[in-house]
Amino acid sequence: MKTKALIAIAALLLCAQGAVAQPKSRLKAQAEAEKKSETSLSERAKAQYTAQMPAPTDVVWKRDIYRTLDMTKEKNAALYYPVEPLGDRVNLFTLVIRLVADGKVPAYEYRSDGNELFTEDNKYKVTDMLEKFYIYYEEKDGHITINDSDIPSGEVLSYFIKESSFYDQRTATYTTRVTAICPVLHRSGDFGSDVTKYPMFWLNYDEVSPYLGMTPLMTSSYNNVSNMSIDDYFVRSLYDGDIYKTANLQNKLLAQYCPTDTAMKAEQQRIEKELVTFENKLWGIEEPDTTATAAPDEKEEKKALTRRATSRKPKAEREVKAGEKSAEKQTGEKAASVRSSRQRGNSSSNSSSGGQTLSVRRQRR
Repeated sequence: MKTKALIAIAALLLCAQGAVAQPKSRLKAQAEAEKKSETSLSERAKAQYTAQMPAPTDVVWKRDIYRTLDMTKEKNAALYYPVEPLGDRVNLFTLVIRLVADGKVPAYEYRSDGNELFTEDNKYKVTDMLEKFYIYYEEKDGHITINDSDIPSGEVLSYFIKESSFYDQRTATYTTRVTAICPVLHRSGDFGSDVTKYPMFWLNYDEVSPYLGMTPLMTSSYNNVSNMSIDDYFVRSLYDGDIYKTANLQNKLLAQYCPTDTAMKAEQQRIEKELVTFENKLWGIEEPDTTATAAPDEKEEKKALTRRATSRKPKAEREVKAGEKSAEKQTGEKAASVRSSRQRGNSSSNSSSGGQTLSVRRQRR
């Protein structure tokens, strides 16, 4: 009996331990699930808050363009102000650094070749990124906190963005969309030396766009209503960006093969025109012919050259030609006077015979 009682007591103890251990494991799993839900949006929420659909992979034509957005330009000021949070309004970098610090959006290292690589191996460890750019933070229980005053949003004076223009043959649509964003720090040296630009990290736009879609944006100084989101701003291409690179086989920047600022500007305009020309040809839109308008200009230019060439002739030569013209004029006047005198003589001889004069007049009538 004692043996049976001991076995029963041991079984009860084991059951009690299992009963206690099971809720702890369940609580731990529940806590992890809640933490995960707090740091990320569901797929339904992502589709609800973004205005941009993922780009298809099987397209027949695509062109990748890299632009730099200067925050000092008026069109881009909506992404820079307010420098510090003002009510529910925050600028783009404040929003982005909070998302990265909270683990909601991964940051990917800016590689030496300037290309983005959205892989697990290229992900930044948040603390490493913050320490690299000297951003002060506090970490407690695995949670990173950054005060608003420690966020260097005032120093992020430009962004790199990647655009993809493509033609989708399945839907017969031509689309231009942003696929990546990179904030760029502008910092000067200790003694006020030249400003140095530090590209911080790449963000996959598809991963950050749902959060951009929930952030209101004021785009006008005249109308102070925040009537769109940051995602709407990028989808509608309201920014003003200069091309600094295109996806090419040699992976060259425009600055590497454009020796002067004038050559750089001409190359940027050429690329912009290529994109417009491709889209116009896609829809059968004929570009205006510039030859018709150029012809009058060419004629005027030839006239001006002739006038300038004439004015450059020596004075003596001009005087000789003027004398020749006056002599020709005098000779012509003498010949005309001789002809008129002959006509008067004929008319006087005819007037002596009235019948002949009448017959001639009748014939003329």
